[in-house]
Amino acid sequence: QVQLVESGGGLVQAGDSLRLSCAGSGGAFSRYYMGWFRQAPGKEREDVASISWTGGMTYYADSVLGRFTISRDNAKNTVFLQMNSLKPEDTAVYYCAVSPYSSRSPVRYDYWGQGTQVTVSS
Repeated sequence: QVQLVESGGGLVQAGDSLRLSCAGSGGAFSRYYMGWFRQAPGKEREDVASISWTGGMTYYADSVLGRFTISRDNAKNTVFLQMNSLKPEDTAVYYCAVSPYSSRSPVRYDYWGQGTQVTVSS
């Protein structure tokens, strides 16, 4: 059974940084695309960033491009999201997920973590 556990969320001020981690177990994560999504209250879940098996290809939503960096350590089955210059509009629950495909759509991701709250105050 694949399990994903996110950590690293918290309450920060605008302009601060956070680093989210997602540790996986129960699967061959080096063969999966891994993605970060977020969901704010009253809004749909949206894609934030994703990374290919080798880490050689990355994707970022326009809203985070230049501020967030996704990376992975396949030896540790872990994916990271470094978030810099945080804004109040980044406030959401952040989820990591895995997919056998490169996709921005949440429906293409098979396994999800429980989420970690990120709150950015102005």
